[in-house]
Amino acid sequence: MDMRDLTSDPVRLHQDDAPDPDYLGFIRNIKQLTGIDLAQYKEAQMKRRLTTLRNKNGYSSFTTFYSAMTTDKKLFYEFLDKMTINVSEFWRNPNRWETLRDVVLPEIAAGKSRLRVWSAACSTGEEPYTLAMILNDLGLLQNTYLLATDIDDGALGKAAEGLYLERSLKDVPPDVAKRYFSPEGMMFRFDSKLKKAVTFKKQNMLLDEFEEGFDLIVCRNVMIYFTEEAKQNLYHRFAKALRPGGILFVGSTEQIFSPGNYGLEASETFFYRKKE
Repeated sequence: MDMRDLTSDPVRLHQDDAPDPDYLGFIRNIKQLTGIDLAQYKEAQMKRRLTTLRNKNGYSSFTTFYSAMTTDKKLFYEFLDKMTINVSEFWRNPNRWETLRDVVLPEIAAGKSRLRVWSAACSTGEEPYTLAMILNDLGLLQNTYLLATDIDDGALGKAAEGLYLERSLKDVPPDVAKRYFSPEGMMFRFDSKLKKAVTFKKQNMLLDEFEEGFDLIVCRNVMIYFTEEAKQNLYHRFAKALRPGGILFVGSTEQIFSPGNYGLEASETFFYRKKE
């Protein structure tokens, strides 16, 4: 989860507080090291989150915290995990997935021999695997290119492993869970055949180019962490990546109030169609 740098100044502040040179230096260093622009996230939220992580690890400043991260891979990955907010569940907000299954996907697939679907900022795999289950039950998966991307190597590694705690499955319909998950100790393993149907790639959404021609893009519960300017930039880029008539599916707290500004129009609730 990340946003393209929108200005020549990578450390714009989004609140009236006096600048914190220690934190601003941290932002610059992280951008130079990783390409991640923390200035595109809501500052109060991100700074609070990272201050908690820094203090927990015993560092009194962001300068010393950054220095430690450059030599301690475990600490660096802990930072990435905290920054990317990897909290996900299968079938999160089930009624929205039911709308996708019962209304949106049948309309998208009508008359098409092959689909292109993208799960953006896929975290540890729950979202693209939910898509895989739904597509398979509709008989569409074998003719679908299903891409899943995230910036976090750790999250992508967990997704590739396909092993989940029971709590991640709480919203999965029981019959679906029975068909696609098998218990393994205290965990549940996702169906290996469906796992192979997902193409996982590392992607920095701020810096990397998007593939295009998608019939469906799913990016949920991610953009709420970004500034308005960053979100608007993403909406334009998602719209460009959709084919005419393609659908953007966002989270239940991420309603787009002026979809026409991006060449989109409201379809179902939290689904937006690219104008033809």
